[in-house]
Order: sequence, then C-alpha cells, then structure tokens
Amino acid sequence: MNRTLMNIIRFVALVTAQVLLINHIRLGGYVHPYIYLIFVMLLPLNTPGWQLLLSGFGIGLVIDLFMGTLGMHAGATTLMAFCRPAIIRIVSGSQKLEMNREPNINQVGFPWFLRYTFVMVLVHNFTYFMLEGFSFHLVGQALLRILISVPVSVFLIIVVMYLFSRDKGKMRDKR
Repeated sequence: MNRTLMNIIRFVALVTAQVLLINHIRLGGYVHPYIYLIFVMLLPLNTPGWQLLLSGFGIGLVIDLFMGTLGMHAGATTLMAFCRPAIIRIVSGSQKLEMNREPNINQVGFPWFLRYTFVMVLVHNFTYFMLEGFSFHLVGQALLRILISVPVSVFLIIVVMYLFSRDKGKMRDKR
C-alpha cells in the first residue's frame, strides 16, 4: 500500500481510537493513556525534520480540538517529534537501522522498540502534564500522573503494535 495512504489511515484510526475509546480510561484521575503517539513514532526514519514537526503538531492539534485542551497536546507532541531523531540515536547506540523503514517491532525488535516507546512517551507526558499543571504547586500531582500514565501508555502502545502487526511470526524471532 502507498505510504502516504497508510499514514492517512493510521492518522484517522489513531485519532478515532484515542477520542472514542482511550480517552474514557480514567482511573482515579491519574491515568491518562495516549496511543495517538504511535503516528509520530512510526514515521519512517528518514522523514525530514520539518515533516516530523508538522506531523506532530497536526495530530496534537486534532486531539486538542476533540479534547478541548487548547494546544497542550500540540505542544507536547511537537516537542516529542523534535526530540525523535536524538532519541532514535540514543536508543540505537551502535545498531544500524534502515533509514527508509518505519521503526516498528517487526523491523527493530521488541527490546529496541520498548526503549524507544518508553522515552518518546516520557517526553510527551512530561511536557503535557507540566503544561497542564503550569504551577509549582501542582508539580507533585503532575509527577504522579507521569509516573502512572507512562507505563500504561507504553503497555497500550505495545498491545496495539502486536494486534496490528503484519508479520507476527517474525516478531517472535526478534525477541
């Protein structure tokens, strides 16, 4: 399938799932999982910086429009997209990756993808919850939300990746 068409379908599916399903997961007001981050995470490794930033801003803005959060998701997702190349370099270390591929579990293996997902979600959630609190009085509450929401988001992203993987047998070999 054409990569552009695949990204459009992924964008629509992730926004729909986030808005209609995932946003309704609220355990004690501290768990706020976000799976729409998969869209930026799975862009090909050779995606130009301007396109990463625009994609992060675009999906964040759409989520903001549905959630009424006035640019907080757009800001957090744009920063995550900005940090993505550095995160990939740090997580990869000496491992060589094919630059025209998307960094999914099939291509890079579970351990790499888990580290990558954890750092990307951490950057997003830290930024989002600090913007949301925007006060030194609420730092403790924001840190608690980050501490609880990051593992839940990472878990859901891994589950989604496994559910919608094209080659499940290949993934078992990479673990």
